[in-house]
Formats: sequence, C-alpha cells, structure tokens
Amino acid sequence: MRILQQLAPLTAELTPQAPWEAKRDIIRLKWLELIGGLPSRVPVRYRILSSVAEQTHTRHHLEYDTAHGDKVMAYLLVPHEAAEPKPAVLALHPTIDTGKDDIAVASGRPGRRYGLELVERGYIVLAPDTITAGERRRSGEPYFHTASFEAQHPEWSAVGKMLTDHLQGVDLLCSLPGVDAERIGAIGHSLGGYNAFFLAGVDSRVKAVAVSCGLSTFYGDPEPNRWGRRSWFSHIPRVTDALSSQSLTLDFHEIAALAAPVPFFCWIAQQDRYMPHWKEIGEAAEELQALYAHLGYPERFQAVIGTSGHDFPDVIRRWAYEFLDDWLRREPPV
Repeated sequence: MRILQQLAPLTAELTPQAPWEAKRDIIRLKWLELIGGLPSRVPVRYRILSSVAEQTHTRHHLEYDTAHGDKVMAYLLVPHEAAEPKPAVLALHPTIDTGKDDIAVASGRPGRRYGLELVERGYIVLAPDTITAGERRRSGEPYFHTASFEAQHPEWSAVGKMLTDHLQGVDLLCSLPGVDAERIGAIGHSLGGYNAFFLAGVDSRVKAVAVSCGLSTFYGDPEPNRWGRRSWFSHIPRVTDALSSQSLTLDFHEIAALAAPVPFFCWIAQQDRYMPHWKEIGEAAEELQALYAHLGYPERFQAVIGTSGHDFPDVIRRWAYEFLDDWLRREPPV
C-alpha cells in the first residue's frame, strides 16, 4: 500500500491569474468527495436537560438537533460574569470513552480540561460528544465503533458526520443571545484537534483554531490506513480504497490549508506514538506557514514542535489560550 511520496507545495503556481481561492476550491471539492459530502443542515433546535451552577460558570447539559433526525449531546458552559456578548469556543474532545466529560468537567484528565479552562477565562464553551463517544454510544455497542453508522450511511463517513454535527454546533452558538457570533473559535486535542481544523476549513464563522496533536500527513505515515476502513473507528472508508489503488491525491496539509487565512495554532509532539512521523508533519507546518505568508498573514499561523508525547502540556495549552485571546478578544475582531 503506497502513500504519497511528497507534500504538494501549497503555494506552487499561485499567481494573480491563478489565486489561492481557485486552488482552495479544487481542494475543497476533493475533500468533500472523499468524506462523502455534507448534508443540508437542520434549523437550530435544542433542549436543556439540566443545569449545574459551578463556582465560575453554569454547566448546561443539553441536546441539539443535527441532520438525519439525530441529536447531539453536549455541555454548554456559560461564565457567571455579566458582560455580554462574549466570545465562544467549540471545544472538541479526544478519543476517550467519556467524550465531553474529559474536557468540560473537573473529573477530566489532566491536560485535557481545556473546555473547563476556557470558560474560566471568560469564553462561552460548547463541548459536544462525537458519534460513538460519551452519551452517543449506541446501546450494545463498544465505544468508538462505527460499523452500525457505516451500515446506515454506506456512502458517507464518520468524518463527514462529525463535521456536520460540529457545523450544527456553530449554528447553535450563533443563535445564543450571549454569544458574539463574530468571535467564535475551535479547539481540540487529537481527534478533537483535526476536527477543529476540519471545521475551520468549511465554516468561515470560525475565526481562530487551536490544534494539539491533530495535524498529520499521509506522506511519511507508517500507518496511513489509520484514516481508512478499520475494525473499530473508521474515519474515512474511501481512504483505504484510494491507498490501495494509489489514487489518493490529497494530503492533510491541504485540508488544513482550507482554513487559511484563519488564525491557526498548531502543536506537534515529537514523541507522539499515534502520529510518530513528526518530521513530515513539521514539513506540512512549513507549507502552511508559506501559504499564510503568501496570503499576507504570516502572523496568523503559529506552529510549535516539542519533545512531549501525545499530550497537551500545560505550557502549550497556555500558549494556545493566549493565541485564541489574541484573535477572539482583540478590537476589532479579525
């Protein structure tokens, strides 16, 4: 099973006659085809199931509608302080059975409570469960197994489903009177990290994104089918077929580039056992930096490479929060 032999230069052949926007449209079409497209979204409908007053915020347990008659279970964290409207963040959890609880409540793991930490910084935070995690595990099935979803939607993908649900989450945030709809960000680690930049690439309402251990590449990956058809969580089944037929013409730096020039913070760990090819991922970050510079916004892309494992260390989270503050709290907003 061959993989891409090099990274496609993002700025190659860009001219005033062939601008980035035209190239981005081509990449976007390839990406949407690979994940099986995005269905039409449904009107915003949500129901608060319960509310708990914490020391700094109120945690609302709610469900909101998404496509195909499904519902997303989520926490909405709202600071007690009265100033309105507030910036908001969609906080996306990593691969963990407890889903949203890992990032939005005190019982979450150290280094993962970024939803809780962001509400304490004054953000309104929406933390949803992805399919197969938390309250969205289907009865009788293990966590993070997508077989029943694939049987129900054979032409779609788990990535397309997650992206659709997150778009509905942004719709929900924009509908809330306490949210400044011009100041919405996305943050996540691992599964949540790549979902965050996937979202920013298709939704211009996301004004800043922070990604921990989420950027990857097919190029240099010792296990590229981690993204394809598997016995448990199959992200994009068509990847397996494309790898087998050597017809894969899209890499993750191009997918991440769909967000440009949205401010983008990216943490890459050298001892990441899940994405061990950090040198190639670093090359992808270089390509993204070159694109942002070409577009005239070099300061909007910030990549950090360090020696930790698959983690979101304290100092990196602090830098990520400060990056979000810079772009979501500044006057005027980007």
